[in-house]
Amino acid sequence: MPTLLIATTNPHKLDEIRPLLAGLPLTLVGLDAHPHVADAEETGTTFAENARLKALHYHVATGLPAVAEDSGLEIDALGGAPGVLSSRYPGTTYPEKFDRLYADVEQRTGGRGSVARFVCALALARDGRIVYETMGTVEGRLAPEPAGDGGFGYDPIFYYPPYGATLAAVTPELKAAVSHRGRAFRALHQHLEAELAAW
Repeated sequence: MPTLLIATTNPHKLDEIRPLLAGLPLTLVGLDAHPHVADAEETGTTFAENARLKALHYHVATGLPAVAEDSGLEIDALGGAPGVLSSRYPGTTYPEKFDRLYADVEQRTGGRGSVARFVCALALARDGRIVYETMGTVEGRLAPEPAGDGGFGYDPIFYYPPYGATLAAVTPELKAAVSHRGRAFRALHQHLEAELAAW
């Protein structure tokens, strides 16, 4: 079977992505299988640019078809921040990042509420070029306070109104059904079903 590199070292992301690509005639490997490959430089100003940069970098470095995603949280009250800087927002831990985000939103609005969304841009590189791109989003709100023990990253502060809960307070299956990453990788699954015969 062909091998597809999932270009991340984040085990939580791998845990979410693998089931979304289940059933395809592919061997899936993460960057942990290529520990000597240098990290890609995420110099893009958009999620899509960073996804393309990473997919091409890891494809060229390993010789494997590579799928990369760049994702993060956009908060309207902060003009879309933290956006592409989500993982680099001030704070060593996510609880520290939450505190800083809440303080920044309160400074802007006087409260903690704001429309927010998760964004996931995905790019697939093969044959020396980007051959497929897509994007998934999920709309919600900044939760009044962190809630839930599941998920990872900013999930505890992302309130999804149809569930009446944060994405950290629902099952992995419910999260995947609506999440930005779930939507992007389900689109990739459909693309690969049609294209794998040409690999």
